[in-house]
Amino acid sequence: MTHWAKPVREWRGVDEERFREEIVPRGEPAVLRGLVSDWPAVVAASSPSQGCAYIAKYDAGREQQILTGPASIGGRFFYRDDMSGLNFERRKTTIAAALQEMLAAIPDDAPGSLYIESTPIAEKLPGFEFENTIALAPGSARPRIWIGNAITVQTHFDLNDNIACVVAGRRRFTLFPPDQIGNLYVGPLDFTLSGPPVSMVDVAAPDLERFPRFAAAQAAAQAAELAAGDAIYIPYGWWHNVQSLERFNILVNYWWNEARPAHGAPFDALLHAVMTIRDMPDDQRLVWRSLFDHFAFKQNGEPLAYLAAQHRGMMGEMTLERARAMKAILLKSLGG
Repeated sequence: MTHWAKPVREWRGVDEERFREEIVPRGEPAVLRGLVSDWPAVVAASSPSQGCAYIAKYDAGREQQILTGPASIGGRFFYRDDMSGLNFERRKTTIAAALQEMLAAIPDDAPGSLYIESTPIAEKLPGFEFENTIALAPGSARPRIWIGNAITVQTHFDLNDNIACVVAGRRRFTLFPPDQIGNLYVGPLDFTLSGPPVSMVDVAAPDLERFPRFAAAQAAAQAAELAAGDAIYIPYGWWHNVQSLERFNILVNYWWNEARPAHGAPFDALLHAVMTIRDMPDDQRLVWRSLFDHFAFKQNGEPLAYLAAQHRGMMGEMTLERARAMKAILLKSLGG
């Protein structure tokens, strides 16, 4: 476990009711020991060769993008030192072929890094999802599989709730609350490793001279080491770094977001705010911060609650018609 992080609280024998009523409302990560220990995949994957054979039998034969890197990156998929590109490559193959490549590399003293990331199971391994299930995630959550050797997934966040289940190997999770973003030294939003922005700090060997505020993130961090059969719940927006500790590792995760469907992407709103507000004079930017806090984040309660519903205009209930009217205003303003 990351020595400077406090341990994630652990739970055992968790059923759906306990998960919904006790764990989720806490708004913090939770280790779910033994949650999937009876999965056929977990039993098979106690041996890398048997685990590969179990997964390969479901392979639909469709091409799959995989990440590969030389031994010199030490399993850490990241930017090149000069930020001119990434320190890994992407190529396509089938899951079964990638598994054989991974198996063949296990005896090597310094194997290269290989990673099958975020693969929708129903599409690429149909049938696997019926043999290996959990009751805690809602029906809308579609499982994905992640397979690799000893690699590190750089600190990032997901805009979903997440249950990640370790099928093979061991994984170390280091997690940071969403409010630690200012201490994580986030990289560019438009040049990322695989979608979400990542922290520039190496969690395994943080350079506090270059990234001094990371010390505050360390103080707020939680960590856990999971074995095959264990799972972890990661709430919406929590930053997490994931280190695979063995030469053969499998994880299945479930993402979901039960909030009412948004009438647009919040990330688009963030970009628009950066474009229009970030470089304003300080005094003007503070005015807009107050407006956002009041109207968007409702820090003073429901805006315009003192008016009858029919008189609240755009601050009323977000109906489909009202959302369309707002989008029309935005489209007109962005047209130039």
